Amino acid sequence: MILLVKTKNNRFQAELYKKLSHDRAFRAFPFWCFRGRFFAVQSSPYRRRKLKMNYEVFMSKALEEAHKAHSVGEFPVGCVMVYENSVLVTGARRHSGLHNQNELDHAEMLALRSLVDLDEKDEKIDREKVTLFSTLEPCLMCYAALILNGIRHIVYAYEDVMGGGTNLDLKGLNPFYRDMEITVIPHVMRQESLKLIKEFFSDPQNGYLKESLLAQYTLGQRP
Repeated sequence: MILLVKTKNNRFQAELYKKLSHDRAFRAFPFWCFRGRFFAVQSSPYRRRKLKMNYEVFMSKALEEAHKAHSVGEFPVGCVMVYENSVLVTGARRHSGLHNQNELDHAEMLALRSLVDLDEKDEKIDREKVTLFSTLEPCLMCYAALILNGIRHIVYAYEDVMGGGTNLDLKGLNPFYRDMEITVIPHVMRQESLKLIKEFFSDPQNGYLKESLLAQYTLGQRP
């Protein structure tokens, strides 16, 4: 079964994300948005054998990284990069606190640097077969860096309605970008990531992105 819904309205997309996530009819189905269109594909034994990857297992690993970041007062985002069904590298958000704050040390950027270091050690890795699992939708910076470095498969847990970059329409860009084929799958273990990010924004001692659109949207989410 394939569901196709066309929309280019970001606020409507966020609401549709939420409805699909809580609808029992779609809860077990992977679905994603591509160029303003939502797709939901019903699972089948054949499809699962073909994928040979348990998304929840690897997203759980990414959530472990997010918990590590949260435990030291950082914005709770974590990620892992998976190749041939094994975790290659990990990343956890750094420098989101009041001291030494920057927007470079996102979890995905740190994991990407570790992946580059593996390549420098003569590890033969086909980056187009690497899958990124992130607890939060990659921002535009991370998304661009990932695809420029050959990552073609992105799975995330919680949508970033303020700064998420995966809705970027590559077809409207120059040939180098518009010829890329990127797969984005959202909402794998969304509730677990939402709970962690909600805890962060609920703590008055955490000032990062306080009162931002993402904070307001997250605090307004139901469990």
